[in-house]
Amino acid sequence: MNRITIALLAALEAVIAVAIGLGIALVPLTILWATQNGLSTDWTVFWRAASDVWLLGHGVDLTVTLPAALVASLALPGADAAFTLSIALLGFSVLTIVLGIGAGRRAAHSAHPVQAAVIVVAVFCVLAALIALSAGHPLAAPAPTQAIILPGLIYASSVVIGLASSRRPVLGAFGRTVQRGVVDWARQLPPLVPQTVAAGLRGGTIAAAIVVGAGGLLLTFSLLTSYATVIGLYESLQAGALGGIALTLMQLALLPNAVIWAASWVVGPGFAVGVGTSVSPGATVLGPVPGLPLFAALPDGQASFGFLVLLVPILAGFAVGVLLRQRMPQQQPGWKILLAHGLAAGLSAGVILGLLAWFSAGSGGPGRLQELGPNPLLVAVFAALEVGAAALLGLFSGAVVAKRPARVVPSAADSLSE
Repeated sequence: MNRITIALLAALEAVIAVAIGLGIALVPLTILWATQNGLSTDWTVFWRAASDVWLLGHGVDLTVTLPAALVASLALPGADAAFTLSIALLGFSVLTIVLGIGAGRRAAHSAHPVQAAVIVVAVFCVLAALIALSAGHPLAAPAPTQAIILPGLIYASSVVIGLASSRRPVLGAFGRTVQRGVVDWARQLPPLVPQTVAAGLRGGTIAAAIVVGAGGLLLTFSLLTSYATVIGLYESLQAGALGGIALTLMQLALLPNAVIWAASWVVGPGFAVGVGTSVSPGATVLGPVPGLPLFAALPDGQASFGFLVLLVPILAGFAVGVLLRQRMPQQQPGWKILLAHGLAAGLSAGVILGLLAWFSAGSGGPGRLQELGPNPLLVAVFAALEVGAAALLGLFSGAVVAKRPARVVPSAADSLSE
C-alpha cells in the first residue's frame, strides 16, 4: 500500500477507537433521550455527559456543581458546593489500551510503520481535544489540561507497546543505531546491574499478576455469593430496562477498579469506600455506601479467615524466588546477587501494585465520598515487603538445595559385582 492509503487507514482506526469508547456511554444516553424525553430536550446535554464519562475514564478530573433543586432532593452533605470527581472508570482506559496495542501492531506490519503510528496517534489526540472542548459546561467541567493530554498519552503509550511487541524493525537504520547504543551502554555497566534489573522486573511483574489474578477471583466469588443482594439492589433502584443497561455498563467500566481494590485487600491494607471507612482482611468498617449493585460484594464485619489471603503475595514471592534461582547459572551465586534479585523483585511488585492502586482510587462525589479506593503508598510498601521477603526465602532456599551434592544411587551392575 502507498503512503496515502496507509495514512487514511490509520486515521480511520483512530476514529473507530474514539467512537467505540465514546459510543459505550453515548448510545444508551441517546436512546434514553429518544424514548424517555421524546426528543424534546437538547441532545447536546447527553453528548456532554457521555464526553465527561469518557474523559473521566481516562483519568481526567471533573469539577461538578449540582443544581440547587437536586441538592435539596439528595440531602447529601457537601453537595451544595462544587466538588471534584477524580476516580477513573478504568474500563474505558483498558479499552483504549487494547485498541492502541492493536493499532501499534498493525502499524508495525505496514509498509510505513512510523508514518502509520504517528498518524493514528495524532488523529486520536485531535479527536480527544475536540471532545474535551465540547464537554465544558458550568455544571460539569473537565480539567482542560488533563483532558487534552491524558487520553492521547494513554493511546500513544499503547501504540508504542504494540510497535515494540511486534518485534519488527520499525525505525530502520536509526532504530538499529539506537539499539546498538543502548546495548553498548548496558555492557559498560557492572554485570550485576542489568541482571538485577531484568530479574526484578520479571519477578515483580509475575508476582503482581498473581496478586491481581487472586483479587479478580476473590471479587468473582464475592459477587456469586452475594447474587441475591445484587439483584435486590437492582430492583430497589427501579431504573427500568434502559436504566439497568446504563447502570450495568457503568459498573463494567468500574470493574477494573474493583479488581484492583480486591488485590489491595489481598495484599493487606485494603481500601476505603468513603472517608473514615476501611475494608481489609482484619475487619470491615463501613458507613452508608453508594447503592451500586457492585458494592454488594463488600464483606461485612470481620472474616475469621481474612488473614489467610496474605499467603497469596507471600507464596507468589516465594515462587518468584525459586523461578529466578532456576534461571541463574548452575554455579553457586554469591549472597549479594541473591539479595539484589530478591529486593529488586519485591520493589518491582510494590511499584506495580502501588501504581495500580493509585490509578484506581480517587474521589467519587461530595462529602464522605471524596475518598474511594486503596492507599497507594500502603499497598506499595506491603507488597514490596511481602513479595521481597518471600522471594529472598525462595532464592536462598534454592541456593541451599543446589549446593547439596547429588546423591549417587548404585546401579544394578555395581551391586552384582560386589
